[in-house]
Amino acid sequence: MSLRPRILVIDDEPQIHRFLTPALEAAGFEPIRADTAADGLRELARRAPDAVILDLGLPDMDGKAALAQARAFYAGPILILSARDRETEKIDALDLGADDYVEKPFGVGELLARLRVALRRGAPTDAAPRSVTAGALEIDLAMHAVRRDGAAVRLSPKEFQLLAQLVEGAGRVVTHRQLLTAVWGPAHVHDTQYLRVFIGQLRHKLEPDPAQPRHIVTEPGVGYRFVTGP
Repeated sequence: MSLRPRILVIDDEPQIHRFLTPALEAAGFEPIRADTAADGLRELARRAPDAVILDLGLPDMDGKAALAQARAFYAGPILILSARDRETEKIDALDLGADDYVEKPFGVGELLARLRVALRRGAPTDAAPRSVTAGALEIDLAMHAVRRDGAAVRLSPKEFQLLAQLVEGAGRVVTHRQLLTAVWGPAHVHDTQYLRVFIGQLRHKLEPDPAQPRHIVTEPGVGYRFVTGP
């Protein structure tokens, strides 16, 4: 039996499978093919893959409906791969439980990098990170402590709550709705001005150059992504 991570690809385009199958195999994965939502959900239940790549434009069911059904019993990483480029589509998919969203046409290098990040997040040891190093930043969520270049950084309670949400989702997009609900509550899901102000404050305190942030990256119209690179 193969010990390679199994990746279920649910997409009705044969060319996508012809392109992705050898790329996944070369990267050390075991691809599993499904051409419809029904086949994908069956394979998901039967094979328990390590991650799923899901197209939204499936012939038998909208991909968002398939995503919702998958999330009823599958907790692993799900990456959306779709030609739908509207911000509302991305936000809906992420709010339904997708870990990331990659638009077609896509670069295989980017897709594999996003997949590796999602798999690291899905590992039990990484599911709830308590301490993170990102360049000159040291963030200890358990101790509510942040240091930059070894010096303590003072954050307000709301700033720390917002940072914690981003860090716990490191590498993935966290939507405006998710952040506003977690930090300010469901009554404030449309108050995106709160985010702009507090994200700006965090960048001024944590980023080497707030105008060109390295760690708190904007996903236009969708949300923010915390990047742990240098």
